[in-house]
Amino acid sequence: MSVRTPGSAPDTGTGPAAGQTTTEATAPTTAQAPAQAAPPDAGRPAPLPGDEVLATVIGPAGELRPDGLRGPGGRPVVDVRTLTRVLFERLAELPPDAPERERVRAALIEVNIPLVRYAATRFRSRSEPMEDVVQVGTIGLINAIDRFDPNRGVQFPTYALPTILGEIKRYFRDNVRTMHVPRRLQELWVQVSGAMEELTVMHGRAPKVPEIAASLRIPEEDVRACLDAGRAYNAASLEAAQEHEGGLALLDRLGYEDSALADVEHRDMVRHLLVQLPERERRIVMLRFFANLTQSQISTELGMSQMHVSRLLSRILTRLRTGNSWED
Repeated sequence: MSVRTPGSAPDTGTGPAAGQTTTEATAPTTAQAPAQAAPPDAGRPAPLPGDEVLATVIGPAGELRPDGLRGPGGRPVVDVRTLTRVLFERLAELPPDAPERERVRAALIEVNIPLVRYAATRFRSRSEPMEDVVQVGTIGLINAIDRFDPNRGVQFPTYALPTILGEIKRYFRDNVRTMHVPRRLQELWVQVSGAMEELTVMHGRAPKVPEIAASLRIPEEDVRACLDAGRAYNAASLEAAQEHEGGLALLDRLGYEDSALADVEHRDMVRHLLVQLPERERRIVMLRFFANLTQSQISTELGMSQMHVSRLLSRILTRLRTGNSWED
């Protein structure tokens, strides 16, 4: 047996061949080597030069290619923030009358439409269609693009989001409501709706008025008035058919005050008094007030003088008024 000291050469006579030694020595090392951790940016798209970034959304012929943001499998080719920054840099380089300027501006609008949709989801509880809200928010996006200054060092989403939300709120304030609501309640409704969403997530149910008032530190009466005003967007026609009511109009289901109800007691009292009158006096009353005959016609009908009919009518009416306790 040979003894090998540290630093000495291996025994070539009894050991394996040189090629075998290298293979056997390195194989375990390769198998046992720990796998290297993936870089933190492995899932993100690799940064592209500015010209290649522009080529993802603007084709060779100048056409707009918003679908160029994603490659095979739907994976993003370039980050939206990076693309927005490059597009703004290109927009600043172009003169105002350059034909390419409109294409770059249109690309900025298409790329940042998801920001508009995100802002529109805050108003999903309103009765207005979401497509209309997105269109109004797009107007705010266009205004933000035209006013944005990249040299101030502010990210475009940070600058554009308040502008988009302001345009949508202005739309709900001025165009949607057909009923006038005080501005104070309109502004308070935004706070109440936000508190309702937070409390719903917190408690897992719809919040009550005292809970909303305690969260905002406002009186409960203001919360109730704000809830009523917040839903007052459109005035429904009383003659419009209601689908959930079997096609009946709202007017058909509303009660009304019958003007004849006030005369019900009078009629019942008069009927009770008339049956107590003698036959001749009751007939005079019927001819005068129900048949609408004059005193002269009554006198001819009963064979008496008109003066006598006048005295009888006066006495009958006095008796009826005296006996009508409801009048008293």
